[in-house]
Amino acid sequence: MSDEEASVPDDILTSAKTQLDQEEISLTDNEEILHALSELTPAYENERSYFVLGNYDREPIRRLNLVVDRLNRRPDGYAFRMVDIRGEWDNSIQKFCLIADLVTYLVGVTEKDPSDFLVEQGLLVGTTEYFSKSHVLKRQYESEEHPFGWMQDGVFELFDQEGRLYQWQTEDDLVNVTENLP
Repeated sequence: MSDEEASVPDDILTSAKTQLDQEEISLTDNEEILHALSELTPAYENERSYFVLGNYDREPIRRLNLVVDRLNRRPDGYAFRMVDIRGEWDNSIQKFCLIADLVTYLVGVTEKDPSDFLVEQGLLVGTTEYFSKSHVLKRQYESEEHPFGWMQDGVFELFDQEGRLYQWQTEDDLVNVTENLP
């Protein structure tokens, strides 16, 4: 692949610049972020890209990886997690926004214990652009009617109204609902 083919598209750089301008960030940090984004070439070379969000504790990350694996089996798709983007910069709001601007879909995998991606859920419903390309895979628990709390239930209701809430209990269910994603 030539350097020209591996470059980051202008619209992504413009979006990255807009996000970065909102924070005081050094030129070195800026260069590092743009380099890390250039590693996401498959995200804009494929017809669909999926930024998979959720908890990184041992058991939940296994299920996140399951979702990423299933989505990556699609011939025209590329799925990844935030930690898959290398670099010295941390998993910050700026990093989230830069990546979220780049991808076709944001996919949240929610579980009650341990807690999941609460901040990102707020961002998903906080902007029309992010909300319109977001899907949530919500774990259901037989013994509890409202395991997530009223605030998260409100977020789930918004996704349910749009037909973008997928519920699962077992890992087999999770595989099945993942197949329903666009």
